[in-house]
Amino acid sequence: MTERYFEDFTIGDVYRHRLGRTVTETDNLLFTMLTLNTDSLHFDAHRAAKTPFGRIVVNSCFTLSLAVGLSVADLNEHGLVSMGWGNIELPSPVFIGDTIYASSEIVDLGEPPDRQDVGIVVARTTGRNQRDETVIAYERTFMVYKRGRDPRERR
Repeated sequence: MTERYFEDFTIGDVYRHRLGRTVTETDNLLFTMLTLNTDSLHFDAHRAAKTPFGRIVVNSCFTLSLAVGLSVADLNEHGLVSMGWGNIELPSPVFIGDTIYASSEIVDLGEPPDRQDVGIVVARTTGRNQRDETVIAYERTFMVYKRGRDPRERR
């Protein structure tokens, strides 16, 4: 894990994020209740058992949040702000007990004309479970400080 500045990114770079995370029942239930998601597929084992999945499916917004979190140490420890998420795909469900791993590829870089302290990075992140099935893929656009410009480092 490296705290990267804008100058450290190159289009085509791929980062295999070091940490993985096993999803617990508490993770899913708490996230689902905090966000007021009323889809019983995420919290009612009896009803979920009657679906084609046969069991509770982890809230897909939790899956997105987890994949983003797994990528932060490599991508935006020196980040200013996330600008957007797009092209979100959820090809396989996540179940309680799955362990998620992520990797990111840098797909675009830019410099806003009105800011000299940051650059814009676009990364395509893919999350896979312990069976190497892709469970999420998305693009995230975020601003990252340039070297020597992160005000949090000034004393």
